Parts: sequence; C-alpha cells; structure tokens
Amino acid sequence: MKNWLLYVGFLTSSLSLSAQSDNASFDLKYRIDPVNEWVYYAPSTPQIEVVAINNKNTEVSSNVKLDIMTDQYVPLYALSQSVSLSKGDSTVLNFDFTVPAPGFYRCVVSENGEVVKRFNIGYEPESVISLSDAQPDLKEFWDTAKEELAQVNPDYQLTLITDDNNKNRKLYLVKMKSLGNEEISGYYSVPVKKGKYPAVITYMGYGSKPWIPGGTPGYAEFVLSTRGQGLQEPTNTYGDWITYNLDSKDNYYYRGAFMDLVRAVDFVSSRPEVNTDAIFAEGGSQGGAFSLAAAALDDRFCAIAPTIPFLSDYPDYFKTVHWPASAVINKQKQLGLSDQEMYKTLSYFDIKNLAPWIKCPVIMGVGLQDEVCPPHTNFSGYNRISTEKEYHIYPLNGHNTPPSWYDARMKFFDKQTAKKK
Repeated sequence: MKNWLLYVGFLTSSLSLSAQSDNASFDLKYRIDPVNEWVYYAPSTPQIEVVAINNKNTEVSSNVKLDIMTDQYVPLYALSQSVSLSKGDSTVLNFDFTVPAPGFYRCVVSENGEVVKRFNIGYEPESVISLSDAQPDLKEFWDTAKEELAQVNPDYQLTLITDDNNKNRKLYLVKMKSLGNEEISGYYSVPVKKGKYPAVITYMGYGSKPWIPGGTPGYAEFVLSTRGQGLQEPTNTYGDWITYNLDSKDNYYYRGAFMDLVRAVDFVSSRPEVNTDAIFAEGGSQGGAFSLAAAALDDRFCAIAPTIPFLSDYPDYFKTVHWPASAVINKQKQLGLSDQEMYKTLSYFDIKNLAPWIKCPVIMGVGLQDEVCPPHTNFSGYNRISTEKEYHIYPLNGHNTPPSWYDARMKFFDKQTAKKK
C-alpha cells in the first residue's frame, strides 16, 4: 500500500481549485478540475479535464490545445480538440496521455494559441530517481566538521523576554557559539508549568525574518537563526549565503550553517525541561532542507517535518528554476569554476546525498505548483530515505503549504512521541 496523502490546498498561486479563465478575449470560458489531484499512480495514466462553457449569446466554435512538457521544459505532446457549443452549453474535454517516466510535468492549456492556464502534474513521485553524486570523503568531511564543532564551547546565554500576551509560557532570547566561534541565536519558548516536554526546533527559510514561537501547547519550541540570517542578518558578513565561498567546500556557507543546526540540537538537549527522547525538527524551503540535513547529521531527533525543501539535486535543480540558479551561476562565472568543480563543492551539501543517513521518521509537505523548490527536488532526497515516512502533496499550492499541514505535522509528532512512552 502506498504511503501517501493528497490534499486540495488553499489558493496560493494563479491556479484556483476550479481554474477558470475570465479573460474576455477567449471565445469560451474554461474550468480545469484537478482530476486525481493531478498526481497519478500506475496503472492509471494522466487525464486532464477541461470544462468549456459558452456564456455568449451565439454558437461558438474553438480549438483547445494541451501541451505537455517535462519539468525542464522539454516538449512531449501537443494535443488538441475542436469544440462547438450552442448558447449556454458546456462540455468536458478529456485529454488522456502517458508519460515516459516517473516525475513531474508541465501542462499548458490554450485556446486558439492564447494561454488559458499553466499547471504541474505528477506521476509516481515515489519512483523519481536522483542518482547520488556524493564524493568518497563525504562522511569524513562531515565527521570532521562535527569534531570541530564539539571543540567550541556553546556558552548558552538565555535572556527572559516579557510576553504579556501569553501567560502559559516563558520566552527567551538565546545566544550561543557555533563552528568557528560564530555567534548564533534564536527564540526559545517553554511552558510555565514544570515538567518534561517534547521540543520542536524550527529552522528558518532563506532570508526569513525572525519570529516568536507560537506557543504550541505541551511543547518547548526553539526558532533558530543560523549564521548571517534572521537575528544575525544585520551583521551578516556572508553576502548572498548560497554563493559564499562557492569555490571551497571547507569554507562554503552551508558547512558552518549545517553545524549551526546541530548546535541547536545541543542547546535543546541541554535543557532540563526537555524530553530528549522527543526532539523534532520542522521548517519550510531552506528550513525544510535544514530539517533533513540536521537529521542526517544528528541522530537525536524523534521525527522531522520538512516542507518544500530547498538545496537538493543541484544539477537538475539548476536546469529547472531561475533562482537560485541565476545567482549561483553568476558567481560560478566570476570565480571561473567549471561545472564539474562547482557541482563537486555543492555535492557535499546536497540533501539527496545526505538523506540516506536519516534514521528518524519523516513527514514531508509538497506544493505541486512550486516553481522555487520544484517537487522533483523535494522527492530527490525524500526517495533516498529508508526510514518510516509519508508525504502530503498539496496540488494547488506553490512555494508553501496550507494551514492543514500544521495539523498533519502535529499529529505525526504526537504519534512519534507516543511511541517513546
């Protein structure tokens, strides 16, 4: 039985649940319904339903076309159907086709050459294959980094923050030292009532502004700002983090940042009010990548919940997206790096290469219409995880997940906590 769940999410991009065209230049009005939530599993094959509606006072004839491409824009099919509708009539146009391999595909519906709607579909996402390009010394590289981190005194400093809006928790600003004696920080929340609590570490997205933990009942929470980001951004010395020292694996930004993730686990594990058998990680985008990287490099997690994870399968990723590919490739040119040299450096930080080290259960949220961290890159790491896992695909979401994801994540965490009792 497949371990998957599909949800119809809230509107987060130009696509709505019943995607309709209101452009007056179209001869007909169109609605595109997400059959099977636009994710298909063998033996089923993809099927796109386009509802054509004639709201005009005369009979209308038109030509509707469906173009299908790979997620890297390689054309596969151009299917078309002619339609004639009397005043007030409607019809359903069914487009059935096969795809050459598991993966994600781009669909474009157009009328007489004018685009009605663009959207993505998926086929057998659990069978997406992204081959490892890990270097032979990958484990040694990260073992050395962790040994260096262990030599740094964390020097935890907690400052109580008055929070009149929530009397059920205590809130702290936390500062600590990480790899290279770099100061990192974050906000830590713990229930006022004494006890042993499960803890959630939240890793932040790329360039996200710092926020106060929400006060999840019954949980300690720590929102980490890695070096140069979040609370540290006003004194950032790394510039555009993803391009910093791109020509040196030993000095690349994410070597230190990934160690910051481990230091956050050190901090939470040091707290007397935390149940160290129930430490969780979560985050979206870069935070999703951080959750996966942290679990790969540290086995103290009970479970993790990455969403729309970043930093995975760089060679394919950069063929699919504009950013961050453009920033990284510009830096590559400035440094005079060959593709081989650049991707060798990035391979040490590629989530798909670290994912097999993860030992804890994983729940992942994916936005099917994500053009920043496309689903292919999400599954490139996920499919290399061998522990208990499940994924939720939100077919109408882009680079985010709907509020229902929070409930799914917390149920998963609660289930894993119960196993520890």
